Amino acid sequence: MNEDFNFNVKKERPEEIYQNIFDYYTEQTILQYATSKSMKKIQEKITLRALEILDHTKKNYIILDAGSGPGFTSIFLKTLGYKNVVALDLISDFLKIFDLKDVNPILADMCFLPFRSHIFDAVISISALQWIYRDINNKSMDLKLINMINSFYNALKPKCKAVIQFYPKNKTIMENIGKIIVKNTDFDGNFIIDNPNNPKKRKIFLLLKKN
Repeated sequence: MNEDFNFNVKKERPEEIYQNIFDYYTEQTILQYATSKSMKKIQEKITLRALEILDHTKKNYIILDAGSGPGFTSIFLKTLGYKNVVALDLISDFLKIFDLKDVNPILADMCFLPFRSHIFDAVISISALQWIYRDINNKSMDLKLINMINSFYNALKPKCKAVIQFYPKNKTIMENIGKIIVKNTDFDGNFIIDNPNNPKKRKIFLLLKKN
């Protein structure tokens, strides 16, 4: 990574204000999020980029949408022709907003995936990781991140990939995530940063490859 590249988001975001994700995602917030046309459009655009990074074109691949929220990514993947999509989220009310039966909705924690080994061809996670890891001094977040990444590794088939798009507060947090993954998992990977010098358009992806 270019040593000259740096960023620090000054605006306080919900994941920094609320210690518990359930305190932020109330019934009203969930409805606002799920019915936002702009949010849907953003998620679909990010999903297309994630697919490009994964380089997955086979429509019969089994894809996990980890931290799916109301299912924007999962539903979009189905419209693109991907036949086997699983939407997973910790918040039950998210999974009730739309009819998600075609994307096999599962209520579960993405840090502790309830699947047997080697069943997914890809894992996609959009805008969720910042809720799991956002404080380099919080050791419980270290453990949750390690559990999440190892759960992804276990659920993926050999030679398959996960792509995680997220919004870290700053470069230090992003780099620490990378260090934790290198030290505690068997993934190979790297960060991909679109529009690094444009805060409004910057998108950060973490690509992980299973050996």
